Amino acid sequence: MANNTGIKYGGRQQGTANKATARLREALLKNILYLFLALASCGRSPQTTAEEYTAQEYLISAVSRCYLNEWDGAIVDFTKAIEIEPNYIEAYRKRGIAKETLKDFSGAIADYTKAIEIDPNYAFAYCDRGFAKDKLKDFSGAIADYTKAIEIDPNYARAFHDRGVTKGKLKDHSGLIADCTIAIEIDPNYATAYFNRSVSKFYLGDMIGACKDARKAQELGDDASILIKKACN
Repeated sequence: MANNTGIKYGGRQQGTANKATARLREALLKNILYLFLALASCGRSPQTTAEEYTAQEYLISAVSRCYLNEWDGAIVDFTKAIEIEPNYIEAYRKRGIAKETLKDFSGAIADYTKAIEIDPNYAFAYCDRGFAKDKLKDFSGAIADYTKAIEIDPNYARAFHDRGVTKGKLKDHSGLIADCTIAIEIDPNYATAYFNRSVSKFYLGDMIGACKDARKAQELGDDASILIKKACN
């Protein structure tokens, strides 16, 4: 949410990020992808076609490609997994995430909806669909999906956080504060929840509370420098 203070609500990241660990993970994932491709070919005759790979093999390949930011290739592999196993719920959900990353939010919603049809108690899919609806500015639909995810899993910190952010976009700052507070109670290291709670406290004129939360977000790895400058001086 843009505003004349230059402060926006943050993303959905949970916990802290370590760039060195991320680089190591990328290197490891490259090795996993190459290993998968080698193992997939092991014991197969030269005449073996890609269609003979299992759905699980395609899913592993697709997830590896996601970690390497090869989103188009990942979508191809998720789709092949689904063609082999039409009710492969994880393939639908993860393909939705890949589409969401490419800003195909309508496509993502379709995949999350299919996952929910397969398992009506799939809290992750409801939360993911809520996020995609938020991106399309269907805020009431997003809140409904986040609320359903929370009903299924009352300890789902990200669902509380994301619902709070959507409420904040509707200028329900008290609602955001309440939801982000619960997210923090569930996950005390949820940096972005501290940041977004700080933003809403700032809007409501609680500069002491905003400053405290901004400093905590900064401590946990979020860049809250602009907010600290505005709220703490």
